[in-house]
Amino acid sequence: MDHPTSPRILLIKTSSLGDVIHNLPVVSDIVSHYPEAHIDWLVEEGFASLPKLHPRVDMVIPVAVRRWKRAVFQSNTWREIGALRRSLAQCRYDLIIDTQGLLKSALLGMNAKGPHYGYDLSSAREPLASLFYQHTFPVARLQHAVERNRQLAALALGYNLQGKANFGIHAPDIARLEWLPSARYVVLLHATSRDDKLWEEASWVELGKQLREQEIVCVLPWGSAKEQERSQRLAALIPDAIATPKLNLDQVAALLAGAYAIVGVDTGIAHLAAALHRPTIGIYTATDPLLTGVYQGDLSINLGGIQRSPSVAEVSAAISKLTA
Repeated sequence: MDHPTSPRILLIKTSSLGDVIHNLPVVSDIVSHYPEAHIDWLVEEGFASLPKLHPRVDMVIPVAVRRWKRAVFQSNTWREIGALRRSLAQCRYDLIIDTQGLLKSALLGMNAKGPHYGYDLSSAREPLASLFYQHTFPVARLQHAVERNRQLAALALGYNLQGKANFGIHAPDIARLEWLPSARYVVLLHATSRDDKLWEEASWVELGKQLREQEIVCVLPWGSAKEQERSQRLAALIPDAIATPKLNLDQVAALLAGAYAIVGVDTGIAHLAAALHRPTIGIYTATDPLLTGVYQGDLSINLGGIQRSPSVAEVSAAISKLTA
């Protein structure tokens, strides 16, 4: 199908943190084939800073589905929804590409003007979503999410994919975090959404002690009160370790960008570290990294898997390999 040389495109990938990061290479792919493309992105408000890290995203359009669901009977919720509809109606897009493949993302996209592109019935995460697209494509499920997103956009725009994914982002230019150590530091991402994805605290402590013997400081960020308690508990057991203050996503990105290496369990922040092209080791204990693990590149390694927790020795060896 023919498209203008400078197409106006709306990408829909609203959540979660890791999924949004996995969609960033789509922007890089599009502009490599359509250098004059104008790209907007519909995303959950809590993750709106992530698409902004890519210099070729023109406008980020925040939605608040998570917050709206908790306050569905409040008048302010419906005012915000009405404002979103009016905002999307002001522009006509040449392509509306929904790489989320969920019913909620398809319904959000219906508020935008233009032809809708998405996964077909057998490919969408929620098959009903495919009924809301004018153009659908089969994309194999058993492959990494990054490649599924890239393939859908390539099929929609009619170009051939080449090479590994390019996330195309850089950390925001913010003032240096005053509490950061002047020495080399490794970020330990110990927190995740499910307890069965956690790595044993004793393993974190052993790894941290080994790193400190190499004159490397361990930094432990957190996102909730429970995670803060774990950061402080681990920091108390690892010599000279730092439990960070509360950080926003821009500050987290800056922290990761300056790290010697990052070690993280199955969490979106680990994907951000890999997207920033920093040495990243993904630790998996309850999920298969083949489909949604840290995207494999020359500076990333996934260890473990379903009911297979990696040893401290494996993680330590991976750090040495990536930082050699």
